[in-house]
Amino acid sequence: MAENRQNRTGETARMTNETDISVKVDIDGNGTSKIATGVGFFDHMLEQLSRHSLIDMEIEAKGDLHIDDHHTVEDTGIAIGIAIAKALGDRRGIVRYASLDLAMDETLTRAAIDVSGRPFLVWQAEFSSPKIGTFDTELCREFFQALAQNAGITLHVTNHYGANNHHIAETCFKAVARVLRMATQIDPLQADRIPSTKGTLA
Repeated sequence: MAENRQNRTGETARMTNETDISVKVDIDGNGTSKIATGVGFFDHMLEQLSRHSLIDMEIEAKGDLHIDDHHTVEDTGIAIGIAIAKALGDRRGIVRYASLDLAMDETLTRAAIDVSGRPFLVWQAEFSSPKIGTFDTELCREFFQALAQNAGITLHVTNHYGANNHHIAETCFKAVARVLRMATQIDPLQADRIPSTKGTLA
């Protein structure tokens, strides 16, 4: 596994008493994914994350779903975050910042990101139902908290409005995917520099 711009790939395996998860990512992919977590709606959201970030993802997770989906979703976020951090290496040459508003039918969600090495999540999205099918809507926040913390990114997600809970969740994942794609691209104007006056984003 290399950690540089020519081969920005990362992988991790995480095993606990609650979950067994393996993740591989390629920052410079085309959005191809192979995902199996045992949680159908979550798989659908992770496919969106991969497709719209253009980050290739291979994710396999086995968790204590007989209890609920919480551990599987949170630990998958941790593993993806670790793999992305490994793939980015010292973050040399990246654009670093990005933000956008993403529309889907009646729903509009904003995501803003700083691939800073400093983890922080601001989450401003509410759901009118505790469930989307069998999926707990509160787990959307838990996933992004785990992702931000372990990828070393500052992430702000704000749902401006929306009526359909599926659309709200999906716009959150798609918006984060798009800003992740933009912020991790190599900036041709400073491809050999770390985009910080500190000289490090570690």
